[in-house]
Amino acid sequence: MTTLIPAPDGSYVSLLAELKERIRAARLKAAVAVNQELITLYWSIGRDILARQAAEGWGARVIDRLAADLGRDFPEMTGLSPRNLKYIRAFAEAFPNEEIVQQLVAHLPWGHNVKLIEMLKDSEERLWYAR
Repeated sequence: MTTLIPAPDGSYVSLLAELKERIRAARLKAAVAVNQELITLYWSIGRDILARQAAEGWGARVIDRLAADLGRDFPEMTGLSPRNLKYIRAFAEAFPNEEIVQQLVAHLPWGHNVKLIEMLKDSEERLWYAR
């Protein structure tokens, strides 16, 4: 048996438009929250790598090993390549203040943060562009 769907009237059309807008807004809000969490995670990983390298004298090769081990344990996660882990380390070095990371750079996509690190060596200039 077929269920008849009522013809859309003005009330239905406006409800549909409102629901679609709410769905889009919620999806965008979720994507921004995920990005912020990922940037904060990257910063903390970079900070830990820097700390261990300083305290224990680890060299750059540890990043290759970490990439291999993390990639094996989290095969579905992108962003754990040796190249990206080097960017993550550089990110933590470029932005040592956690408050700045949370307030400013965590709101930027990862690719923009990488560009800031690559193109701007002056920390004040990086912060200016991050704002």
